[in-house]
Amino acid sequence: MLDPNLIRTQPEFVKEGIKNKGSDPGLVDKFLEIDKVRRNLIKEIDELRHQRRALSESIGKKLRKGEPVEGIREEVRLLGDKIDGKEHELEEIEKQYKEILLNIPNLPHKSVPVGKDETENVVLRKEGTIRQFSFTPKPHWEIGEALGIIDFKRAAKISGSRFYVLTGLGAKLERALITFMIDFHVERHGYKEIFPPFLINRDSMIGTGQLPKFAEDMYKIEGEELYLDPTAEVPVTNLHRDEILNEEDLPIKYVAYTACFRKEAGAAGKDTRGIIRVHQFNKVEMVRFTKPEDSYTNLYELLDNAEDILRALGLPYQIKMMCTGDLGFTAAMKFDPEVYMPSQEKYVEISSVSNFEDFQARRANIRYRTKDGELKFVHTLNGSGLAVGRTMAAILENYQNEDGSVTIPMVLQKYTGIDRITK
Repeated sequence: MLDPNLIRTQPEFVKEGIKNKGSDPGLVDKFLEIDKVRRNLIKEIDELRHQRRALSESIGKKLRKGEPVEGIREEVRLLGDKIDGKEHELEEIEKQYKEILLNIPNLPHKSVPVGKDETENVVLRKEGTIRQFSFTPKPHWEIGEALGIIDFKRAAKISGSRFYVLTGLGAKLERALITFMIDFHVERHGYKEIFPPFLINRDSMIGTGQLPKFAEDMYKIEGEELYLDPTAEVPVTNLHRDEILNEEDLPIKYVAYTACFRKEAGAAGKDTRGIIRVHQFNKVEMVRFTKPEDSYTNLYELLDNAEDILRALGLPYQIKMMCTGDLGFTAAMKFDPEVYMPSQEKYVEISSVSNFEDFQARRANIRYRTKDGELKFVHTLNGSGLAVGRTMAAILENYQNEDGSVTIPMVLQKYTGIDRITK
């Protein structure tokens, strides 16, 4: 949520940022209109309360003097009725006010390139060496099925399309990746491990920005205000919802594994094969709470932490900076590490690393107390470290051998107990 005062004092600046994100700048005008009504109502109610208080005080004085007070009591009663009516009116206005605020996107950082969509994202650099195969590399879904470690047909029988079952060494590799990533971030980068619930309430989803805007993309539990977790960012960020943190404790760094569930409603026809775009997937997520002046230093540290996993696994990748039109609703700046997939000869997103500044903190009411006693909103950041299924897909493709086997990256061998997956 944006600072309402920023919208009031710099409406054209806010409109420009919203427009560059591809959203409706008319939201600013709607906000200013409802904000004016709201503020006038608050002022009117305060004035009426003042009048009622003054009249109530005069009743006591008149009673002490033995003067009649029936007329004044009637005025007080009428003022009370009027205040009740205005307060009810204000309640309805407050709902509209909050609804508009919750639907205004975060503003892009001034250094983010302006662009309309993903075609205008900027590749900053490429890392690692792309392997030159002496044979035609196969896609990960063919490799997985041939090795008997990924089963799409039985998953479809159990759940439907865009699900998969991992069996045998496939399940072991997935588990090894999760444990490796968690260990790496805890031991090398100083994160605290969290294992949160997978069912999330509405307030938490609002806090991180999934609701109300993206309700159709979420899996909701029928008859309850609970949703399946779309990403560990949601429960981990909401650990500190409605809390006041201590300045000396910042930055706070958490890492969490969760299963993630998404309808992917906007992804029809894209990545329909394999395990890249599915309804259920595992992810290891890094989340940070920082002071405002430190958040961009922390953003680049987060990015490096995600890259460390890719470097340790020996996977070639590139770093993209998202343009304003592909930045998403909540982020002020975002980088996407993309891993190279030999079968497609292209890079595929394997992580997103974002700074939300105080956007989520305002929605979730997460503040910290400075040494001087001042209360300020924290800045929140997160980054995938990494998407586990996509990492497995990248390993299957980049480490495949001509005989159909797959070599296990060295750093994973102590977790898997084997150095190669064979049929």
